[in-house]
Amino acid sequence: MTESQAREEICRVGRSLFERGYVHATAGNISVRLDDGFLITPTDACLGFLDPAALAKVDLQGRQVGGATASKTLVLHRRIYEAHAPLASTPRCVIHSHSTHCVALTLGDPQGELLPPITPYFVMKVGHVPVVPYRRPGAPEVADLVAALIARYAEAGTPLRAVMLTRLGPNVWHDTPAQAMAVLEELEETAKLWLLAAAKPQALSKQALEELRLAFGVYW
Repeated sequence: MTESQAREEICRVGRSLFERGYVHATAGNISVRLDDGFLITPTDACLGFLDPAALAKVDLQGRQVGGATASKTLVLHRRIYEAHAPLASTPRCVIHSHSTHCVALTLGDPQGELLPPITPYFVMKVGHVPVVPYRRPGAPEVADLVAALIARYAEAGTPLRAVMLTRLGPNVWHDTPAQAMAVLEELEETAKLWLLAAAKPQALSKQALEELRLAFGVYW
């Protein structure tokens, strides 16, 4: 993906998320890793009305080289990319949202993981989503907490595609903006199912998880 294509795709995905209610007002941000740096949505920008030319560009050291002022979550995005460098693959896109149902699940300050494996597509498309304890928006120590989680889960053989920032929202990542958006969609819809269920559903059985592993190569 060229830089020009990345700029257009960030704006397309941002608009889609905004129009469908996955982000609101000026909440949320999107970044893409380029060969010579990063593109990221500007601070206090509405994802539904992004200008490709105004997206912030920073170099590999995080110094801004173009566009509007970069989002305050740039530090976290960079650490997510950097934390994957020793691993088999490095994502190309990170999305952060304040998705309603995901945030609702963290208002009681939960520990551990956001959701159990209640649907096959949550297991296949999202996987484990550890919860990061509350810190103020943009707090630099969050980047260290997330990087440590990425390393710990990778070591256990269950690499992450998402983390949940308590009372703020999820950060998800994948190879392209469209793929990262799909992770966010599946995560938010699973959170919605959990909240709507009158009786909380049981997790998929070990046998069901093993069948998913054999059929699709996924791990839980």
